[in-house]
Amino acid sequence: MSLPVRLGLYYGAIFVGTGASSPYLPVWFAHHGLSGSRIGLILALPMLARAFTAPLLAVWADSFKLRRTALIVMGAAVTGLFALMALPLGFAWWAVIWFAASSMYMTLSPLTDVIVLGRAAREGFNYGWPRGIGSACFIIGNVGMGAILAWGSPELVLVWMVAAVALASLGARVLLPPDPVHAEGHVAGLADRMAGLGELLRDPVFMTAVLSAGLVQSAHAFYYSFSTLAWKQQGIPESLTGVLWGSAVIVEVGFMWFLEPWRRRVGPRNLLLLGAVAAVVRWSVLAFSPPLWALFLLQPLHALSYAATFLASLQLVERLSSPRNASAAQAINSALSGGLISGLATFASGWLFDRYGAHGYLLMSAMSAAGLIGALRLYGMRRLDA
Repeated sequence: MSLPVRLGLYYGAIFVGTGASSPYLPVWFAHHGLSGSRIGLILALPMLARAFTAPLLAVWADSFKLRRTALIVMGAAVTGLFALMALPLGFAWWAVIWFAASSMYMTLSPLTDVIVLGRAAREGFNYGWPRGIGSACFIIGNVGMGAILAWGSPELVLVWMVAAVALASLGARVLLPPDPVHAEGHVAGLADRMAGLGELLRDPVFMTAVLSAGLVQSAHAFYYSFSTLAWKQQGIPESLTGVLWGSAVIVEVGFMWFLEPWRRRVGPRNLLLLGAVAAVVRWSVLAFSPPLWALFLLQPLHALSYAATFLASLQLVERLSSPRNASAAQAINSALSGGLISGLATFASGWLFDRYGAHGYLLMSAMSAAGLIGALRLYGMRRLDA
């Protein structure tokens, strides 16, 4: 089996789980009697802390000799924590367990990106191919879980999540190459790893890039947390929700697999700009609960609002970091896009959904507009002109 396929299958093991948890974990919480505000709070807490937990987990991951070791350990830990959620513990304990599990689970992908981007640069394959396999598995999670919920209990959401992350832990050992964290197996001391992290946080060009991309990425918060419940209020069944989510990701996969030459010509700054514009349009229209046919026309914008922005952020971060702080750089990028900003947006989304329903998407439009302003500022930064 070729390396890009093995890497793609590992991404798939991660995303077949998030493909079920992203749209349907709120359904599981609602099934257990939690309000929109409480669901938003549980989902937001690990995101709010990710500005701290993700870089710290990345620094911890770099304490091993091999990059895959931390992924094996975190996958096993998340499996156990997800299984604990099946106990009737109630809101407070579910919040604690989800905080720990989500903090590790959401760090798996950026740490994998470091491995895949490095291998793609050395061996000359398109990063989008393995990442696109992961996105295809995300569709399987979307559509598969939606079909299951059409006849089965919401309890099956958690069963799917446990099985998926257990597969990811095993896959980290079987599928990922034994790439060393540092040259010749050297393990950097804690002081050196923390110094590399500090350099990034003090770099204005790096922080402008990740904050701009983070605002656009985090503007998906209302969609990820409450689109299923908002569409249910419109009378759209959960089986079609899975199809809607899947249709968006199908376009994302095509974007990653087949538009690599175009992406290279366009460049990361232009990709980020396109993604921000698409996000403003997408969330502004969704705020007014368009009919089902219009939803299917809007969903392909996911290729720009998510995929273009995501790939732009990876390329910008890779260009603005060094091998010494690559893990920390991708973790900071992930911590902002799926962490602090996204956490605040998710928390606000729960309150907005309870009071205004789908009109909560308007906050996401405003965030995307702010990201657009930041993206425009990158055109004046000479380090990105090379």
